[in-house]
Amino acid sequence: MKKYGICLILFLVVSAVCLLAGYGISRGRGRLEPAVPNTVYETETVTEPRLVVNQDFVEPAAQPERYYLVSETGFLLVFAQDQSTICLYTHIPITDFPEEEQDRLRAGIWFSSMMDVFHYLESYTS
Repeated sequence: MKKYGICLILFLVVSAVCLLAGYGISRGRGRLEPAVPNTVYETETVTEPRLVVNQDFVEPAAQPERYYLVSETGFLLVFAQDQSTICLYTHIPITDFPEEEQDRLRAGIWFSSMMDVFHYLESYTS
């Protein structure tokens, strides 16, 4: 029984030493020392108000969006302004349109917004 008591006390002492060592190591890592002396790191908090003085006259800069509706492989596709990024696969066959519109769609039609594209397609498919 004496042997178990000594082992228990030894186990408790070693455990306490390990816990204290771990606490000391983790406490030391919490502090950030600047890599360059006299350097102040930026933080997420904003100390000064950031308001626009003339908010009535500020307008967001609108990027002109342009979309290109064209027939490829018999179906209509909507491309972005760069004419390489496909924005919408319509799965609408070109044969659903009148002959003069089919010629325009083969050449491609520019629209200023995606809503204009939807309105155009709706006017011919409904």
